[in-house]
Amino acid sequence: MVGAPAVYDTKMRLRTSEKQLKNYINGNFYQPISGNYLPNYNPATGEVYSYLPDSGEEEVNQAVKAGQMAFPSWSRMDTEKRFRILLRIADLIEQHMEQFAQAESMDSGKPLSLAASIDIPRAAQNFRFFATASLHFASQAHPMPDGSINYTLRDPIGVVGCISPWNLPLYLFTWKIAPALATGNCVIGKPSELTPQTAFLLSQICDESGLPNGVLNIIHGLGSKVGRSIVAHPEIKAISFTGGTSTGREIASIAAPMFKKLSLELGGKNPVIIFEDCDFGEMIKTTLHSSFRNQGQICLCGSRIFIEKSIYGRFKSAFIGEVSKIKLGDPVLLETEMGAVVSESHLHKILSYIALAKEEGGHILCGGTQENMGGRCVNGWFVSPTVIENLSYNCRTNQEEIFGPVVTLIPFESEEEVLQMANSTGYGLAAVVWTQHLQKAHRMAARLQSGIVWLNCWMKRDLRTPFGGVKNSGVGREGGWEAMQFFTEAKNVCLKI
Repeated sequence: MVGAPAVYDTKMRLRTSEKQLKNYINGNFYQPISGNYLPNYNPATGEVYSYLPDSGEEEVNQAVKAGQMAFPSWSRMDTEKRFRILLRIADLIEQHMEQFAQAESMDSGKPLSLAASIDIPRAAQNFRFFATASLHFASQAHPMPDGSINYTLRDPIGVVGCISPWNLPLYLFTWKIAPALATGNCVIGKPSELTPQTAFLLSQICDESGLPNGVLNIIHGLGSKVGRSIVAHPEIKAISFTGGTSTGREIASIAAPMFKKLSLELGGKNPVIIFEDCDFGEMIKTTLHSSFRNQGQICLCGSRIFIEKSIYGRFKSAFIGEVSKIKLGDPVLLETEMGAVVSESHLHKILSYIALAKEEGGHILCGGTQENMGGRCVNGWFVSPTVIENLSYNCRTNQEEIFGPVVTLIPFESEEEVLQMANSTGYGLAAVVWTQHLQKAHRMAARLQSGIVWLNCWMKRDLRTPFGGVKNSGVGREGGWEAMQFFTEAKNVCLKI
């Protein structure tokens, strides 16, 4: 590797005038071997504000070697000592909350208030939760009639790859890294090239936390180069990936023949099902969030809203009234409720689907346009919150993932009809059902083809529960013991008495 370690001040702010991010390998900060950097844009302004390494296979090889060297001592370290190191990382994230939140907002375009209240606190919580879980991660024992006993050991895998997306950058990066480290693995992490800033700050946190060199290595760069090298590396034994379904399919095609463990959390086209007997006020308020939180760029957002026909008109009027009040604007302003979408290319993708909806006969009830916010955001990538009706449930707009502030309204008359429409897509990540009828709620939850079902709520997350989808929404589960088990291998030991 080339390049001397960078020097930072006590507030972890880059001193270089170009704001060039660095790779974190074996406890040191390095420039890309190629010497090339990629521009990092602020979505709210459309301007480049930092640069990330354009890394490749050589950096991944160096990181894997560092992880292999660190693995024996890290995997055998006393669990309580590992626990204290991971808690220290959580503490440091919280101590630098303001800087992390500002970086996350600037990197992704989301409101600063959202990053400060949800994204960064959850990142700290991820480390705290899995650090604590490591103290309680137990094995099973099975006595046999002859007095013999079988017991299970769970061993860390070794060096694993964690590849995270751009929509919840630090939130989802730590969601993968924390359980991998807590179970004694060494990690090669790759953040999205669209939102690398908080992952870089995390590497500085880890450097300060006492985490041994080589245990966590963070490589920046393109998915086609760094991501592919991580997936294809023969010494990386497990891959945890969150992102698009097409990318997940490509990862599986490379990793499956190599018999790697795979956890793939992929796309969604989530239904929100509203019955006439719902708590109408609570439902409207929550559906506003489930539609447009984080500019609709959350894999769990409900993009298809099914409304029982008897209350369709009432819902449409109330919902449009609330959507029209959403404050779209500069992410740094406290009053802003929706910021910019993540990139110019994603902006054009969203706008192309709005145009497609019109071609398919859709009626735009509100939004549907790119917005010029003026001032410093005059060149930013903003899309107004968009609501569309008059589309068939099986048209492309209602079958393909848009991943933006766009929802469709579809009336229904019966449980059977709405179940057929809700389950019609190739996805099956999350669903929301609004009804005060207990038996109906349970019937719907049982028959929805979805990995997660929320009844009369949305985004209530208990970190102990399994998280993931069915069909094209992924393979495997994250969260709680599921994550701890994924990052370990079970070994049965039989002792004859």
